[in-house]
Amino acid sequence: MAKFFNISGACSPNRHYMVNTASKINEIKAMIDAGQYFTMNRARQYGKTTILRTLANDLKHDYETVSLDFQRMSSLSFESEPSFVASFSEELLDFVESFPDGIAEKLTAFVHKSARINSLQALFKVLTLWCGKSQKRIILIIDEVDTAANNQVFLDFLSQLRAAYLDRDVTPAFHSVILAGVYDIRNMKLKIRSDEEHRRNSPWNIAAKFQVDMSFSAMEIAGMLEEYEADHHTGMDIREISSLIYTYTSGYPYLVSSLCKNMDEEVLKTESIPDKNSPWTKNGFLTALKLLLNDNNTLFQSLTGKLNDFPELRTVLYQLLFTGRSMPYVPQNPSIEIASMFGFIKNINGTVAISNRIFESVLYNLFISEEFPASKMYDAGLRERNQFITHGHLNVRKILEKFVETFDYLYGDEDETFLEDAGRRYFMLFLRPIINGIGNSYVEAETRSHERMDLVIDYQGEQSIIEMKVWRGNAYHERDEEQLSAYLDYYHLKRGYMLSFNFNKKKEIGVKEIVLGDKLLIEAVV
Repeated sequence: MAKFFNISGACSPNRHYMVNTASKINEIKAMIDAGQYFTMNRARQYGKTTILRTLANDLKHDYETVSLDFQRMSSLSFESEPSFVASFSEELLDFVESFPDGIAEKLTAFVHKSARINSLQALFKVLTLWCGKSQKRIILIIDEVDTAANNQVFLDFLSQLRAAYLDRDVTPAFHSVILAGVYDIRNMKLKIRSDEEHRRNSPWNIAAKFQVDMSFSAMEIAGMLEEYEADHHTGMDIREISSLIYTYTSGYPYLVSSLCKNMDEEVLKTESIPDKNSPWTKNGFLTALKLLLNDNNTLFQSLTGKLNDFPELRTVLYQLLFTGRSMPYVPQNPSIEIASMFGFIKNINGTVAISNRIFESVLYNLFISEEFPASKMYDAGLRERNQFITHGHLNVRKILEKFVETFDYLYGDEDETFLEDAGRRYFMLFLRPIINGIGNSYVEAETRSHERMDLVIDYQGEQSIIEMKVWRGNAYHERDEEQLSAYLDYYHLKRGYMLSFNFNKKKEIGVKEIVLGDKLLIEAVV
């Protein structure tokens, strides 16, 4: 059977095109060799299960590896301590090939609830006995552990693991324990001891910090594409395509695989791609990107669902996307912690940034769509949209001219606070119906600052850069022009655009051209 790109469940190197994760596996194995207990918490569809399966296979020569998945245990399993002990024992019996003498019988008694006591204490006495009799050191791996993260029985289970870890110099215990899920259970609290001093200790505060980078680098993506190219001979520029994939995904595993799958299977079904090799070009990539952004997949559903579950998360992301203000990355801030845990944001030199361009586009589209019904700017863009496309090309100058006219008519009398908070958002509302379904836009996070933000528009394979800024005087303005010029060099463009929100009452609204070296800057002032 021919290999394919997989976005459903764990990947297998025999069936799927995969990134070589050997370096990541080696880092994790070093933690295991050192006897560490730790949590592998990453956002949904970040390749955790694939890594764990590969890891378990690599470890089996040196260790007795026990891999469990809490999703296989029903909610009834966590309703009481006896139920959990019975279900956990049943999972061990199902997935461990052999036990030392007497261990299987004791576990079976828990399953049938014929043991004298079905308690966690009794279970861990059997596990201790197993660890002592086993010829190999035992590694316990539990995937989807946060299935039971809010359950008291599970918290008590963590307490038992913690106690075993602390006593392992004198009592046999698991050599290493890995708990994988989305939530960082190190932060979960419970009453471990009755005295007030220890009332809120974490049951997992013995866990080592997991710092392995689970994202894919451009080089790792290129290695996967090399394998694909050896099979299909598309003639793709592997360096260019891997760089594009990384630039838009920041190596988020599901997004990487989705874009590749679209280029491999879906792009040829569109009208814009003429032959079988064209999907693996920049135009093919942009078509694959558009298909992904228009797909309401499970990852996007999960992300947007979190905005309803955590209103403070919605507030942080909205401000980050639309105000252009920088936000310090403070992990102790609950909103920052939640946003990071769910994969929305990352830390760039101590500043919060959206994790990748695709998430930015998804969030922009969501937030803007919520304002469609009541937005006069969106309605204006919708009415005028046909005049901005000439022979398949986007006329950005004309968009700016019309936006200035419309914005001044609707909001020209508003105060400075309103314009600073809402001006850039209104431009995005105006732009959305013009490029909708064909192009997409995103804010370049690496250049976002307190005073400016660069909007990148992708339309039919062409990119346009619009610097949106709040007017802070001539000195700042000249600096911004130079920064935009340098940014155009990065994109190999000779033309760029500026949208200035000027609060000076003597300002001249309109659009003008500025020649800066070999660059043409078109500036709109409102």
